[in-house]
Amino acid sequence: MTAVIPSFAGTGLAPALLAALSAQGITEPFPIQSATLPDSLAGRDVLGRGRTGSGKTLAFGLALLHRTAGHRARPGRPLALVLVPTRELAQQVTTALVPYARAVGLRCATVVGGLSLQRQADTLRAGAEVLVATPGRLHDLINRGDARLDQVQVTVLDEADQMADMGFLPQVTKLLEQVAPDGQRMLFSATLDGGVDRLVRRFLSDPVSHSVDPGTATVTAMTHHVLHVDAAEKAAAVTRIAAREGRTILFLGTKHRADRLARQLLSRGVRAAALHGGKSQPQRTRILEQFRTGQVSALVATDVAARGIHVDGLDLVVNVDPPTEAKDYLHRGGRTARAGQSGRVVTLVVPEQRRDVSRLMATAGIRPESVQVRPGDDALDRLTGAREPSGVPVTIAPPPAPAPANRSAGRATAGATEEGGRPSRSAHRASGRSRRPHRPRGA
Repeated sequence: MTAVIPSFAGTGLAPALLAALSAQGITEPFPIQSATLPDSLAGRDVLGRGRTGSGKTLAFGLALLHRTAGHRARPGRPLALVLVPTRELAQQVTTALVPYARAVGLRCATVVGGLSLQRQADTLRAGAEVLVATPGRLHDLINRGDARLDQVQVTVLDEADQMADMGFLPQVTKLLEQVAPDGQRMLFSATLDGGVDRLVRRFLSDPVSHSVDPGTATVTAMTHHVLHVDAAEKAAAVTRIAAREGRTILFLGTKHRADRLARQLLSRGVRAAALHGGKSQPQRTRILEQFRTGQVSALVATDVAARGIHVDGLDLVVNVDPPTEAKDYLHRGGRTARAGQSGRVVTLVVPEQRRDVSRLMATAGIRPESVQVRPGDDALDRLTGAREPSGVPVTIAPPPAPAPANRSAGRATAGATEEGGRPSRSAHRASGRSRRPHRPRGA
């Protein structure tokens, strides 16, 4: 294993990338970047393990851009590919990479679910060196003849464990079979479950393994609290928490419960909005923008938001419905305490959930502070900033429609396929079937 590097200047990165890092105010690498960059820049296959928010995007992104710089892609034939499980994560990765891609003259494209398939096809035909994609939509474009992967020399699988959880590994396997066989592969994952391990053994050649934040990947900047509350008082406690100052994500188990809670909060004077897989991609994008700008202060979300959403300064995540698996708890909590910032994860537990939540925390390696709370008491207010809502109903004005996509270098467009833990129907189509335009529902 290559020694870690203390600064970006010692990596051998292209000067334009170093200048771009400096312009972004980034001077020192995070541990996952320091550990992996020497090997990834050298062209080695890399297996990286680290918690969400640990800086993985630049860990693989800088190497990918450095090794692709100076080359030009032919129409529909990208040179570097980043596969991610969700639309939100794809857009986050693209946003993170665009300033650095521009610095070295590379064009980025994003193909995900929710918007025009034809617009994405047009973007790929215009040419893009770096492609960030969800598996189902990329399959659609390949099946139409709008994309080929035979020129891809650098392939990254980000959040591979969630791709396995969502059932995308058959699609991912087919895609990896199409990239240049002598290319570099990098796989980043919080866990190495059976499906991910099979991908590693089949597609990574003598990979160098790096792990930061070992074990459960928790950090001292994140604190964990279990708040025991009577079932009859839970709704009032949730409303007071949601009315706190600042932005808060509240996680629920189903989209129907998320919609209902958002409506209830709006009626009590809390600027709330629901985010889940039942929303169209334009709706989800606009809701997230409202959350980032503060127009929405309480984001009521299902696990679709547990990965791929980065909002600066988010210091509280609330599990209104406790998750059922430890990895879901960790990924929900990963929305806060990102990149060294502090944050707090609060889980509300009614009496009949105590045993299950205790087992969940033990599996996740979390030792939370536990306390009994009631709406309006000092403990609840101290831990969460809870306060009484105004009680005056509010309406969140619809955001303006986004500007038409710009197809210039570094801009992304989006399309429609997978969501909610299901592979798109393209997973079940043979790769050589008809190239008739695919018209996804809801696009």
